[in-house]
Amino acid sequence: MRSLLITLTVLEIVLVAAVLVYYLVRIAASLRRSAVALGKVAFGVRAIETQCQVIGPSVLQVNDQLAVIADALADLGDLATAAAGPARRR
Repeated sequence: MRSLLITLTVLEIVLVAAVLVYYLVRIAASLRRSAVALGKVAFGVRAIETQCQVIGPSVLQVNDQLAVIADALADLGDLATAAAGPARRR
């Protein structure tokens, strides 16, 4: 009877170890797939970064031009107000 219990205990330990190995292998495969997907994402982000490097200097140039335009529009508004001032008084 005692040898049967020992045999069943060893069989149970082997079965638990086999189940653990099975799930660890599945988890490892899932992690490998995730690593591949993250590698593709990192590659894509790097490509986007490379493509967008030219935007920074261009944005500064556009902002400078917009500041000049805003100043000119303010001056034009002042001129329009000054020109319309005497016409309103008539």
